[in-house]
Amino acid sequence: MQNLIVLLIALPLFSAALLLLAGRKVDKWGHLFATLISLSTFVIGSMEFFAMKSRANGERVITQNLFEWINVGSFHVTAALLLDQLSICFVLLITGVGSLIHIYSISYMEHDHDRRRFFAYLNLFIAAMLLLVLGNSYLNLYVGWEGVGLASYLLIGFWNQKPAYATAAKKAFVANRVGDVGLSLAIMIAFTQFGGVSYDQVKAGVPNASSIALVGLGAMLLLAATGKSAQFPLQSWLGDAMAGPTPVSALIHAATMVTAGVYLIVRSNFVFDASSTARLLVVIIGAITLLFGALIGTAKDDIKKALAASTMSQIGYMILAAGLGPVGYAFAIMHLLTHGFFKAGMFLGAGSVMHGMNDEVNMRKYGGLAKFMPITAVTFGLGYLAILGVPPFAGFYSKDKIIETAFNTGGTEGWIIGSAALLGAAITAFYMTRVVVLTFSGAKRWSDEAHPHESPILMWLPMAILAVGSVVSGFLFTKGNALVNWLQPVVNSENHVHEGEVLKPLVVSSLALGVVIIGVLFAVLKYRSVPSVAPENVSIFTKAARKDLYQDSFNEAVFMRPGQSLTKSLVKTDDNVIDGAVRGVGWIALTTATALKKLQNGYVRTYALNMVVGVVALIATIWVVTL
Repeated sequence: MQNLIVLLIALPLFSAALLLLAGRKVDKWGHLFATLISLSTFVIGSMEFFAMKSRANGERVITQNLFEWINVGSFHVTAALLLDQLSICFVLLITGVGSLIHIYSISYMEHDHDRRRFFAYLNLFIAAMLLLVLGNSYLNLYVGWEGVGLASYLLIGFWNQKPAYATAAKKAFVANRVGDVGLSLAIMIAFTQFGGVSYDQVKAGVPNASSIALVGLGAMLLLAATGKSAQFPLQSWLGDAMAGPTPVSALIHAATMVTAGVYLIVRSNFVFDASSTARLLVVIIGAITLLFGALIGTAKDDIKKALAASTMSQIGYMILAAGLGPVGYAFAIMHLLTHGFFKAGMFLGAGSVMHGMNDEVNMRKYGGLAKFMPITAVTFGLGYLAILGVPPFAGFYSKDKIIETAFNTGGTEGWIIGSAALLGAAITAFYMTRVVVLTFSGAKRWSDEAHPHESPILMWLPMAILAVGSVVSGFLFTKGNALVNWLQPVVNSENHVHEGEVLKPLVVSSLALGVVIIGVLFAVLKYRSVPSVAPENVSIFTKAARKDLYQDSFNEAVFMRPGQSLTKSLVKTDDNVIDGAVRGVGWIALTTATALKKLQNGYVRTYALNMVVGVVALIATIWVVTL
């Protein structure tokens, strides 16, 4: 079965290369070929899962060495793939959701002139994402990490003929590069401290490492995660990334790419388990981001940007859970998987609404669409109930476990992070209800030019499948502690129940459901009737949320403008000092040459005199030196 592991990466990579290199010759069938390849990877992933499930615990991990990559001095890196209980979860998520999005895109991108290129980029992304989760070392992961960054840049800026879309792609690219610096430094720290960069080498060296080294390594890994997963303070790119086609938003910004940071932290669990300081940093970043994203979502009228803010917030929950140590790793992955179902489904639902509304994204110009798009409304609604955490939907099992774990951390820290998670649930209920009410209920607010209608079967069928996952996945993951037990060999989650619970599960669930009901009722009452144009006379808090809590303004004031000033100063220094010195040498040479040129007057007697003077000078010099 080892040969099949490399096919997971090779097949979509081959497909992407073929579609890009063959050009217009494959326009008629390129999208079908790409979809078939994606489905094939899902089949292979499923085969590997069932094969792994049939083996004993100690025999489930498979490592496939491909070739010796780097052999320089004491630095040895093998290009190898690692398939274990954690990576197989991501393989199934990436290929499963990816295949559904391929099917959806066949109809969604039907009239796009560059549909073939779009599908090539999708397969390139899937190949890179699979390499990221299957690499057996941080350096192998890094290759996939950068590949994902490239593919996301190409997909976000797919319609780059529009300047705003090209700018959004560049913004995402730059923000991710900042985080990538963290991963680069983490790899350097790992090599200097442990003599290698494979997960096994780092894990073996952690017990003997200094606390400073572990904090530094953990902080750099966290920095990498904040960039890729759009966490504070590198979260500003996510909203703008909605410029890409809606299937891109579902694949990259809901189900896969933004979860890469969570994967990195959970995969590096041995680092964070050994450093309480690094783990605390993870918790703080997660708590800030889950509230940050939720507050932004309360004021967004663009349906995709509202869902993007929701994604930022939900990833914050996952990061928070991962920072709680062995007790939280499995719950972080559980929420990641359930989120992949309901959020991808809602993004595709948003695309379905846009498809029926002439690409209109302003929810204030919707209203009452459930009557015209019943399937979209139902599938979106099931995802909505899942993200709210209403029992028995998927989010109830995963998010409530995170809130429960946060409270049971104990002490003041537990009450603070638990309360933050609970507050996030209330705000989530408010802004998601706002999205549903503005879109599917109430009076018609669209123009007469719009003719809302249900999407074709190739669009609503993936939405329906994801909706089923939004309903049943949480129950399946928690039945008999299935996911916790499955991940235990990787994340050491056997101690997933705290001694002496601060709050019982029933109490946490009741509190969570209570705040959700409050959030829902508040949104329903507030948005029963809304104008088609957003009011300008609003509170300072609403203005701040509309401007993403001034994150772009902060970045501009603190980083961009000082950076521009520094660059201008360096340019002037380069021009006046460095280039000035070079120009000065040139001036001296020209001046000297001009003066010497005057000696060339054409008279032989002058040349003879110069020779005599030179000889005398030479003799005098020799005489002085030899005295």
